[in-house]
Amino acid sequence: MKKTREILRLAHEVGLTNRQIARSLCVSPTTVGECLRRARVAAITWPLAEEMDDEVLEGLLYGEEGKKEKPLPDMKDVHTELSRKGVTLALLWEEYAAEHPQDHYSYAQFTRHYRRWAGKLELSMRQAHKAGEKLFCDFAGQRMRIVDPQTGEITAAPVFVAAMGFSSFTYAEACPSEELVHWIGAHAGAISYLGGVPHILVPDNTKVAVTSPCRYEPDLNPTYAEMAAHYGCAVIPARVGKPKDKAKVENAVLQVERWVIAPLRDRTFFSLAEANLAISERLDFLNDRTMKGLGASRRELFCRIDRPALLPLPSCPYEFATFKRARVNIDYHVEVEGHYYSVPYRLVHERVEVRLTQRTLEVYHRGKRVASHPRSYAKGRATTQDDHRPASHRACLEWTPSRIISWAERTGPATAELVSAIMASKPHPEMGFRSCLGIIRLSARYSPERVEAAAARALAAGAVSYKSVKSILSAGLDGIADEEDPLVLPEHENIRGPEYYN
Repeated sequence: MKKTREILRLAHEVGLTNRQIARSLCVSPTTVGECLRRARVAAITWPLAEEMDDEVLEGLLYGEEGKKEKPLPDMKDVHTELSRKGVTLALLWEEYAAEHPQDHYSYAQFTRHYRRWAGKLELSMRQAHKAGEKLFCDFAGQRMRIVDPQTGEITAAPVFVAAMGFSSFTYAEACPSEELVHWIGAHAGAISYLGGVPHILVPDNTKVAVTSPCRYEPDLNPTYAEMAAHYGCAVIPARVGKPKDKAKVENAVLQVERWVIAPLRDRTFFSLAEANLAISERLDFLNDRTMKGLGASRRELFCRIDRPALLPLPSCPYEFATFKRARVNIDYHVEVEGHYYSVPYRLVHERVEVRLTQRTLEVYHRGKRVASHPRSYAKGRATTQDDHRPASHRACLEWTPSRIISWAERTGPATAELVSAIMASKPHPEMGFRSCLGIIRLSARYSPERVEAAAARALAAGAVSYKSVKSILSAGLDGIADEEDPLVLPEHENIRGPEYYN
């Protein structure tokens, strides 16, 4: 009403024209004319009476029109609807204008009313969080005291906190440490608690989540990335040094410290399970409290808005796994924690990635799984699959005494008897394998009949070796029959007779 008073003063006291007043006050001449017309109708003269304040003056000039307020939708409902995908202020204004076609605010006024209402909320609520979209994760600053019942030792257990973006629905869990295995386990617990999977995980730049922080392309921990892929969601870490990126979980940490950890400060817990049971009871209290400004609890907003937009849970929870890089040795095995696991022999000297779980080990080469083994904790031992060996090595493993004798029997009984004698003459049968195979393979160069005859001659002469049989065959002695008459020694005076030993 300040300009209205100035219009009346310039018109009645100074005597300016409507155009001059309009240029002076930066309004249109039509506005000046309408104001003076209403003043004449209301019989308002200058100077104004002292008791005529702005409210009285507005009532005289505009009557009920000036006091009438146009209907507005509940801004809590507007804020809730904006969390849904594809919903914008423009769409909500069109629906509002269609509901009040004769009496509604313009789009600019509508958005101004919403911004003014949203500005009264907490800073974290000003972010445009979509339903079921983001889960913010971090560790709280305060820890839970756990007392060992045997030794009395007190340990400080870190508390993992996660909060949904829109509803602020909160999860907390006491962990043994902030290591990767417990970070992943806490995420699995949070997702199970939600009953669905958020579209995006927003962690801090902790080492268990981000191996190489970068503003534009941070490198995620492989295990963390695999866990997100298992659940079908994405990981978008907060920027380094930008706590506003995760303001939602910062506030959730504050609420957990106030309403969960602080009320339990005087209780003594003898295990993590006992502490987490108490935490779950306090979480119910926190999530059921009505939030100021929204007029609803975290659980109500979560059940009504967030939960229907969550992704479905996978058929089984994520199994914790770690990743290591290794090089394939000349024996086509990789060494992992002192145990040796085979991979296809074609990958000798190649670099591979090893995925370790509590029960299995998988080997990947350029993103493709090439081997899988049950995990073994026996150091210095090897786990080998036959199909990873080259053909020559597989054939070598097939050598056994019974199989070699069976192969020799195809040539003949004398050959089988000879190879048996060769293996029996060695401290260990495997020491005679090569000699026996050499004799069997002579059948490829000579006929089986000749090899059989040579084996019989070698047995008769007591020459049980590969070289003896080969020499007999080379000299052609296998074809010469032995003399039937025994060898007669010549008489000589230097030869003692049997009577000498009586």
